Amino acid sequence: MLARRNVPARAPAALALAALLAATGCAGRDDDAAAPRTESSAATPHGYVEGAQEAAEQQSRLLLSDPATGDTRVLDLTTAETHDVAPVPGATALTADGRFGFLPTAEGTRVVDTGAWTVDHGDHVHYYRAAIRDVGRIAGGPGVQIRSDAAVTAVTDTAGRAGVYDRTAMETGGPGAPRTLPGTYSGAVVPYGEHLVALTRDTDGPRVVVLDREGRRVATPGTVCESPGGDAVTRRGVVIGCADGALLVRESGGRFTAERIPYGQDVPAAERATAFHHRAGSDTLTARAGERGVWVLDVTDRAWTRVATGPAVAANTAGEGSPLLVLAADGALHGYDIATGERTATTRPLLTGPGNDPADRTDGTDHTDSAAGAGPAATPRIEVDRSRAYVNDPSGKRVFEIDYNDGLRIARTFALDMRPALMAETGR
Repeated sequence: MLARRNVPARAPAALALAALLAATGCAGRDDDAAAPRTESSAATPHGYVEGAQEAAEQQSRLLLSDPATGDTRVLDLTTAETHDVAPVPGATALTADGRFGFLPTAEGTRVVDTGAWTVDHGDHVHYYRAAIRDVGRIAGGPGVQIRSDAAVTAVTDTAGRAGVYDRTAMETGGPGAPRTLPGTYSGAVVPYGEHLVALTRDTDGPRVVVLDREGRRVATPGTVCESPGGDAVTRRGVVIGCADGALLVRESGGRFTAERIPYGQDVPAAERATAFHHRAGSDTLTARAGERGVWVLDVTDRAWTRVATGPAVAANTAGEGSPLLVLAADGALHGYDIATGERTATTRPLLTGPGNDPADRTDGTDHTDSAAGAGPAATPRIEVDRSRAYVNDPSGKRVFEIDYNDGLRIARTFALDMRPALMAETGR
């Protein structure tokens, strides 16, 4: 059993009522008919997993871990309770895919089912909550890159070897055995559109290829991506960071293309976007731009904007119409208008203790949805969903909930009994 703890914080909105199946009208749709995994398909909503409870609203949770002690918790943002999970000492990063959290260690990568997820059909969504559980370990240690979609999880090691895990096994039991892909790849292998997007290790530079789930090449856009770094899956396609900007790999009418989105200027290596952060489902990406500021990439408009924020510890945004959120070296969270670059709001300092200066960071790694890798044990970050942002203060043993639509108002403060050095949001 997982231990529960009440977090001393102002109570959130009431826990959502379960299983509004008739209201969704989804179970009877032709396009959903094959999706349920139980025998009672006529009454089972798309995306359901045995033992899960459907809810009327998003069931957000934070997976938190302290590599120094191994303390690992799941903070339920709906009930304000924390749940203990088995310790994960020595984790070098944290990647989450909306439900599962992946924590690479020297002994392999631990997988935690946070028990919260969203199934998005475009015109409607389903929200689920279930028991939090330890799924087990998969192959891969420090530096491993993990990417998922609704069907598979792709794991790429530091030598470029990749394996693909069936998500159904993770949902119903242990992680299962991986299907090994032939060859080696530059950067992460990314599931997309029932395929896999990857970069070759060609001598003339990494080139974009599209594989089927068995690892066979089905398309070769062939575009070279010099010095690849960072990737993200958006509704417009897969974005891959390159020396001259980014590539957008997308499928249309069964044909895959790779389109360049250049910076439009010469950008030194230290100021390039090498790790992307964004709200799940958003087409607006952020990335640190060295000491000068933060990059914002509007994938829809195929346009880069560099906002002159100065050095940033972390950055994120909810997307179009929302402010750019920047955690600065002074420990405060700042909001910026992306179009004008004007600072519009500032909080009091949120961070305590050492390690908050951007110079203390030894990598450009994203520790959540869009990237994973080796990195420092305590990196404050900003997680964003449709209405709130979350900032972890490892030294202060707390997490702040920010209403970014209300002048960066601190809505709740969650006091913890462990250092939330690594943090990722699930349920999205």
